[in-house]
Amino acid sequence: MQHLPILPILIPMLAAVLMLLPPLSNSISRHRIFAVLVMIVLIIASTWLLLTSHQQGTQLYILGGWEPPFGIALVADRLSTMMVLLTSVLGLAAQLYACAGDDNDGMYFHPLFMFQIMGVNGAFLTGDIFNLFVFFEVLLIASYALLIHGGGKQKTKATVHYVILNLVGSSIFLFALGILYGTFGSLNIEDMANKVTLLGEQEQALAKAGGLLLLVVFGLKAALLPLHFWLPNTYAAASAPVAALFAIMTKVGVYSILRVHTTIFGEDAGALASIIIPWLWPLALITLIMGAIGVLASPSLRLTAANLVIVSVGTLMLATAMQREAATSAALYYIIHSTLITGALFLIADLISKQRGKAEDRYVSARKMHHGKVIGITFFIAALTVVGMPPFSGFVGKILILQAARGMSEMVWVWPVLLIAGLACLIAISRAGTTLFWRSSGKSSNDVPISRLKLIAVALLLSASPLLVMFGGPITDFTNLAAAQLHDEGQSVYAMLPEGDK
Repeated sequence: MQHLPILPILIPMLAAVLMLLPPLSNSISRHRIFAVLVMIVLIIASTWLLLTSHQQGTQLYILGGWEPPFGIALVADRLSTMMVLLTSVLGLAAQLYACAGDDNDGMYFHPLFMFQIMGVNGAFLTGDIFNLFVFFEVLLIASYALLIHGGGKQKTKATVHYVILNLVGSSIFLFALGILYGTFGSLNIEDMANKVTLLGEQEQALAKAGGLLLLVVFGLKAALLPLHFWLPNTYAAASAPVAALFAIMTKVGVYSILRVHTTIFGEDAGALASIIIPWLWPLALITLIMGAIGVLASPSLRLTAANLVIVSVGTLMLATAMQREAATSAALYYIIHSTLITGALFLIADLISKQRGKAEDRYVSARKMHHGKVIGITFFIAALTVVGMPPFSGFVGKILILQAARGMSEMVWVWPVLLIAGLACLIAISRAGTTLFWRSSGKSSNDVPISRLKLIAVALLLSASPLLVMFGGPITDFTNLAAAQLHDEGQSVYAMLPEGDK
């Protein structure tokens, strides 16, 4: 299908517009039914796109017929389509959870949700850095409104910090785009990769400055230290379905670092090869360490889940810093695991919070939860998965990253830090479980029923862990091919265009 690559952007955009118009605009029940149906359609379209790109090669969509590198190009390869499908699955679970009542705390939840999905999918599919900036702004504007949805002092405070930091990041992004466009004469990622070795000495200095500025921008989006301090309070303040969807937000930053700095400033970039690696190694290690400390120091399950997101970012950046296909493949597997499981933890934290009354999800003694057994099972599965215990997907993901470390110099840094961080997470999650489920007294005073939709949403995300292990062979084969495709800079993706479209 010729227009398949644009469907993951077009479907949520049109859905958001339709939900703002009659007859959908004046009925929350219609919003819910329509939104869930749209997410199911989006999963089908994303799966179709992934299979097409896997079997037939990279799919290109040139908007308006303008030839690259001047026109807007969407590039659907294995990596981008995998991320789009991951977003769609996470979005469906968050949408189902919200439909149980969280979407009724304020106005326009579902249209904003769709605009956020549109921005995230656009960021994954775009083939040029300028439109990456455009889609960043789309997803950020939607996230501002989703974060403050329902109001409240804590949400307002977190939103102000979040907005200010991202406005600063957007300004730096524009400076980087100006420098790079003046140097390369183009912002098309593939075109820049072809031109990077042809730059003169002065142009190389400017390109290096632009590339490092992009690392700052993407590091802010990914919550890479020292630009991570906004994340814990922001994610903890958001409503549960919004926080679950935000689990993919940091992965947009990680993806951007992988895409831009592997394609443009990769090993074949001559004098500009691997310009971020001297910075990325220490930043990744410190991010992982600080994330583990944050997990140990967290006073509530929401903050623990938020700091686990930082731990996952540090882990992914370590794999990225190794700059080889095996490490990138391991990172892609770990992205799928960490995104879905941390998303599930945010939803589980909300279930616990509703059951414990004033104690919420804080690590303090409280009355027993009325539905403690059901919630305890979901927490137990999520806990074993997130700390990397066998036979769950977290264990497989960490083993793949540890195996990707080669040479004594890499192993000395990667193995101890990753294993100690895992131990810290195990201690923190064990403390969380014993406090929330065992340090209780008296009978439950809060008989709050659990919606089946919420349990289905949590089960959908948790089911990813055993499925990632059961189908580990085909999945790792796919991530190996996606990593090889990302690192292969010898063939331009535009060579696949029909002769008349070049």
